[in-house]
Amino acid sequence: MATDVEEAVGPAAALLQTLQERFPCPIAEGVAALGEVTLTLDVAVLLEAVRFLRDDPAMLFKVLVDICGVDYPDREQRFEVVYHLLSLKHNRRLRLKVVTDEMTPVPSIVGVYSSAGWFEREAWDMYGILFADNPDLRRILTDYGFEGHPLRKDFPLTGFVEVRYDDEQKRVVYEPVKLRQDFRSWDFLSPWEGEGGLLPGDEKAKLPDGGAGGAP
Repeated sequence: MATDVEEAVGPAAALLQTLQERFPCPIAEGVAALGEVTLTLDVAVLLEAVRFLRDDPAMLFKVLVDICGVDYPDREQRFEVVYHLLSLKHNRRLRLKVVTDEMTPVPSIVGVYSSAGWFEREAWDMYGILFADNPDLRRILTDYGFEGHPLRKDFPLTGFVEVRYDDEQKRVVYEPVKLRQDFRSWDFLSPWEGEGGLLPGDEKAKLPDGGAGGAP
């Protein structure tokens, strides 16, 4: 049954208000939009927050849907770690964010959500985000000898090595990337541009001076 606060401001805003009252200082930012709440937390209270969200009868976010990384290379703390939680009991979703850099570990939440282990491994593999006290922090999608973290914005599009099966050696071998041609810069101009007409939505086509565009 909806509370007076929920009826007045909506369930997402009510949840945000409750969490801001419970964690007034460590919440750097709180947003309620499109029926969901997003909180940016101080990393120091992450474990306390997720335990509260899982166990409090008014919360019961017992399902960890996902953990993912986001890379903002121009920021001093370039990484965001984003946690998506679901409360089946109250039919609510919640997004938590913490920020960190390449050298500062984020506390692992494996002790709160056992499924976090593989999600944290993926964030480490793809971004190089460290998780303190994760019991098995190793690569999960790339090979153990893989160089770098492929979802970082500064990772080269070609990678560093290419993989193939060598029939003579009867094993997979790694070789430096060999491109048969340089990258091309496609401009996606309309093939009809040269005819003097402008297709609807094709802002890149240039009309002749004084031309109206389109078919006569």
